Amino acid sequence: MGDLFLWALIIANVLVSFKGFNDALFYRKYLFHVGSIRAGEQVRMISSGFLHADEIHLAFNMITLYSFAPIVITFLGGWSFLLIYFGSLIFGNLLTMVIHGNNYSYSAVGASGAVTGIIYAAILLFPQMQIYGFIPGYVFGVLYLLYSIYGMRAKNDNIGHTAHFGGAIGGYAITLLKEPILFQTNTQLVIVLAIPIIILFVMAKQGKL
Repeated sequence: MGDLFLWALIIANVLVSFKGFNDALFYRKYLFHVGSIRAGEQVRMISSGFLHADEIHLAFNMITLYSFAPIVITFLGGWSFLLIYFGSLIFGNLLTMVIHGNNYSYSAVGASGAVTGIIYAAILLFPQMQIYGFIPGYVFGVLYLLYSIYGMRAKNDNIGHTAHFGGAIGGYAITLLKEPILFQTNTQLVIVLAIPIIILFVMAKQGKL
């Protein structure tokens, strides 16, 4: 069942994204746009997570999802995988509204929030994992979010970098709520993965985002 959910999400992302690549009106109608969401178009909170800026953005997110999702499915099952995916997607966009809510022209797309939540969940559940055969999973997770900080500050693309952080928080929180034993068995990892999240809130409070 979990593998079916995974492939359904990948196919949905590919189909919706390619529709957006070839239909500018569709793309504008369903991307994350602060002004439109505040005007009541709440569907964008979900639909924007299935659109992508370009083929490379789509491929990166889907390959990353395909790499990390099986770990979450193996440890927690298919339904918990879906909960973390959509919970992280929504949490990512909620954080984006908190940080950019007064910028009515702000827009973004991507499954980044959902995927980052899955990354964080997988690393928490299987800290011994290696990315590309040699990069420790927790190092990849921290570097991924540090890159997101750069993207948030640079503001030179249409990728939802802020959603990376919200997604990470969502995946982190939901996984720990479902598996509180991780606080005891992986205490150091829980702390390490919290560091970039703390950095985000410090920077936001100082107005550096």
